[in-house]
Amino acid sequence: MNAASGWDSLGSRIERCERCARLRDHCRAVALARKAAYRDFEYWGKPVPNFGDAGARVLFVGLAPGAHGANRTGRMFTGDRSGDFLYRALHETGFAASPLSRDRADGQRLIGCAITAVAHCAPPGNRPTTDEISACFPFLEETVGLLPRLEGIVALGGLAFGASVRLFRGRGWLPEGPPPRFAHGACVRRAGLPFLLASYHPSQQNTFTGRLTMPMLAAVLRRAAEESSPGSSGGGAPRRQRRGPARE
Repeated sequence: MNAASGWDSLGSRIERCERCARLRDHCRAVALARKAAYRDFEYWGKPVPNFGDAGARVLFVGLAPGAHGANRTGRMFTGDRSGDFLYRALHETGFAASPLSRDRADGQRLIGCAITAVAHCAPPGNRPTTDEISACFPFLEETVGLLPRLEGIVALGGLAFGASVRLFRGRGWLPEGPPPRFAHGACVRRAGLPFLLASYHPSQQNTFTGRLTMPMLAAVLRRAAEESSPGSSGGGAPRRQRRGPARE
């Protein structure tokens, strides 16, 4: 199976996942009740697959679908304020064809990147449990394993950073020394291996309070573009010496 067909197969399996009863019950309940502003919309209400394709050089890792965002539209970071903020920055830095991401039929296209999440189902209170994160972790491992051109990961928020550190540790991608700590703009890289770059999550709580501004997020995305380009400090695209998926 080639990377493209494997990517499509993964998306289908994510959509059918029933591992976490609490999350599935919540997503279905939200889809049935609906928010007043979206009363006429048919909610997705299923686990949300990755957005992008297997040719991505950069993988953005978020926390989980929003109850009335991706859980409604069926596409990562689409249909809510967090997504509005993120796609505007992605477009500004050349990672997205449009600054707007409204629904799966809007023509939005990612450029050289893909978007996934620590949890693929919308959690109550926007907070998946530790067990739910662990249940979804194999999807993150498989996602990374299906990206032959991957140059790095941008973790959006502390939980995404923690899951990414776990993945990097399992694959032997972390440099020697103590484990990295989350900080906006922090970048970790071993020569010849993918980088790990951290950003605050583009949640309304962060963007409305000014903890994360558009220039701050755009700076991280520009750094990701620079680190993933041929001739970067990491040594460019070909890295077939990488270890296979972790077995933790």
